[in-house]
Amino acid sequence: MVGKLFVVGFGPGSVDHMTKRAREAIEESDVIVGYKTYVDLIKDIIRGKEVISTGMTEEVSRAQEAVKQAERGKNVAVISSGDAGLYGMAGLVYEVLIENGWHKETGIEVEVIPGISAIHSCAALLGAPIMHDACTISLSDHLTPWHVIAKRIEAAAAADFVIALYNPKSGRRTQQIVEAQRILLTYRSPHTPVGLVKSAYRERQHVVLTNIGDMLEHDIGMLTTVIIGNSSTFVHDGLMITPRGYERKYNLSSAVQPLKPHERLRPEAEPWALTHVRSLAEEAYAKVNVERLEVAVSPGIAKKTWEPEQMVQLARIVGEQGTITYTPDHYFKVTMETNRADEVVRALVQVGLTVAPVGDVFVMKACDFCDGEKKDAIPYAEQLYKQFGGMKLPKELRVGFNGCGMACYGAVHEDIGIVYRKGAFDLFLGGKTVGRNAHPGQLVAEGIHPDDLVETIARIIAQYKEEGYANERFHKFFERKKEVGGFVYGQTKNIEPAACGE
Repeated sequence: MVGKLFVVGFGPGSVDHMTKRAREAIEESDVIVGYKTYVDLIKDIIRGKEVISTGMTEEVSRAQEAVKQAERGKNVAVISSGDAGLYGMAGLVYEVLIENGWHKETGIEVEVIPGISAIHSCAALLGAPIMHDACTISLSDHLTPWHVIAKRIEAAAAADFVIALYNPKSGRRTQQIVEAQRILLTYRSPHTPVGLVKSAYRERQHVVLTNIGDMLEHDIGMLTTVIIGNSSTFVHDGLMITPRGYERKYNLSSAVQPLKPHERLRPEAEPWALTHVRSLAEEAYAKVNVERLEVAVSPGIAKKTWEPEQMVQLARIVGEQGTITYTPDHYFKVTMETNRADEVVRALVQVGLTVAPVGDVFVMKACDFCDGEKKDAIPYAEQLYKQFGGMKLPKELRVGFNGCGMACYGAVHEDIGIVYRKGAFDLFLGGKTVGRNAHPGQLVAEGIHPDDLVETIARIIAQYKEEGYANERFHKFFERKKEVGGFVYGQTKNIEPAACGE
């Protein structure tokens, strides 16, 4: 006789918010398998049952044991708080089954029972913050690489999603929420509403309304869910509310609406809809079916040597109709007309080349780090480029990065100059590379700890992006604002002479 596996999401923790089917599945089960904390939350309804509970990081052993018990003919409930299919046990149970050769038609019967997830239970306590498009992102990098998580935060922030952050902080993971805040502030106002909900619908429930700029001033832990509003979210009488968009068509304070029911879904009442956008795009495409592709192509941030195969492929891809222009910034500028821009970029990347936008964007000009011999600073240059490379800005922002105190690639003359020296970074702001009045940047900081570099540069770039005038060079911006990223214009440090080869 073969048993059955229930994968149960029991909601936030209180019995009142558990579904009828979740309770039935637990009652039908011979064995309850779960994380100790979750078992304790429902101890009153599992009395008399066999309970297998383990601690953190034991998820795989729990799933394996549950499968083993079901194969012995027992009905087994694998429990998760919230929803079992959202950072819960459902996916892992299926993975373990598949590893054992399981097939749906012939193997153990599996029933996944949904529950109220934290994004929904916390939203209910806050008001109505997820009335519009929303997403969930876990900040735990125990299983997911941090660069993937950071990319997702950036994409969600740029797209104006309401964001629910799960697993924001623990005793060991303290910097992830700090990094998340930094990324969010690149795209959103510091005054954007944020809700912090700890232990929703449990005995120690705690709810705080704050904003992105101040959210780290409050207690945040593993039991906290962080809900970040979008550009339209507002707070009223202690409630966090994200409008759905009804105000575009309706008068919310009037009993008589400007549009009659039969008029509300007409195309002319929705000029923002896809049908309008698509018709405009198709009209434009009919006139011009090719686009002008302009990109910067190089062998890498630190690498300055081209492989012969890369040169051959570059020439082949660009062809006789395109142009390849060498620039003093250690990259080739490729210009060509094409209707397959994505394929062109993909082909260049496949041969190991770095491809970046040109124009009013973030541009990284790094040295060769003495052909890679002075490699300590390379990861920081690559991290800066990965995070900001190609970012749209008021004007081209040139960031020079040198791997030693000789600064032989002239980083100190760029808009932002970064020089690695004695295990730390010196920072120059407001350089000017061309013209009769060309000048180096001001030395505004020495000895910046490597762990603080990216955050320091991010702060400067965020202010320039938000407050810079269109077409305003960074050195002009620095002079106009007088203080950028916490560094004051005109307050320079004495430059310590560098020893040869430092």
